Amino acid sequence: MTLSRLSPIVAALMLAACGSPQQDGQGAPVRNETANRTMGYGLSTAAIDGATPAPVPAPADLNAVVAPNAGLIRLQILLARARYSTGAVDGLAGSNLDNAVAAYRADKNLGEGGIDAALLQSLTAADNQPALTVYTIAAGDVAGPFIGETPEGTEAQARLPALGYENPREALAEKFHVTQALLAALNPGVDFAKAGEQIIVPVINPAALPDVDHVVIEKTANTVSAYDAQNRRVAFYPATVGSEDRPAPSGELTIKGVAPEPTYTYDPTRLTYGSGTEKLIVAAGPNNPVGSVWIDLSRDTYGIHGTPDPALIGKTASHGCIRLTNWDAEQLAAAVKPGVRVTLR
Repeated sequence: MTLSRLSPIVAALMLAACGSPQQDGQGAPVRNETANRTMGYGLSTAAIDGATPAPVPAPADLNAVVAPNAGLIRLQILLARARYSTGAVDGLAGSNLDNAVAAYRADKNLGEGGIDAALLQSLTAADNQPALTVYTIAAGDVAGPFIGETPEGTEAQARLPALGYENPREALAEKFHVTQALLAALNPGVDFAKAGEQIIVPVINPAALPDVDHVVIEKTANTVSAYDAQNRRVAFYPATVGSEDRPAPSGELTIKGVAPEPTYTYDPTRLTYGSGTEKLIVAAGPNNPVGSVWIDLSRDTYGIHGTPDPALIGKTASHGCIRLTNWDAEQLAAAVKPGVRVTLR
């Protein structure tokens, strides 16, 4: 399917309203003795692959450090492979996981409920492959260029020639749809900047979407669903939708086009947030404020886009736009075309 690609200049103009916010073929995954290495938090490949997901109660202390749960790691991976994304795999309970479970149960006619045997049976009936595999870090994974710590503020970011990954660990975490914290827990003591090093990673690789006929954005739930022409949901994503200061609009819009690797323009003459007085352009890259792709909507300066902070999807505000993880935004962008209806409600 041919996508409508916006020019960098047009894309930059379209991005003025939104603020800060794949796995490829390099180094084919293999199974070997690395899979038996000791992990953090008492995790192991065997424990995760064989775990039976179960509800996990919320911690009594909301500020406490919570260990990732083997069953939830497996469940998040299975859901992602079925195209019910929970965002970055982290092995933790939360609204992103709850929403994905509810959407999957509804679509598979499993009735009301949460994480139970019927859910696992349905997921594994279609896909019972291991949750984890061993990946050899390729030269391309560590080639960079990397930017170090992303500077705070649009003015500082605009001085950089590109908004690439901060370091190889961040690049690998995004490649395998996992938080940096969980990637480190799965691979304690590993040098992620060393080509040839073997690491344990999730196996996700969801099938490409069929042509998307329409998209529904639930503003209160912070979710995005894509449907085919028969009104069957073909993908479900957690999202960050607007903010209290600048809520996303309601109603019917359409997709105008897709801009891969967009720049971001801060234009104080067109914005209702921020205190800057100078027009600034932030270079493209995965740590650009709108991430790696922009899906332009028919309302001026609004779009569906990626993020530099995948772990915060569904948890922090966006300046009116609809923010997804970079990989979810890229998957959706590859399946839409101009004229696709987008309902915000």
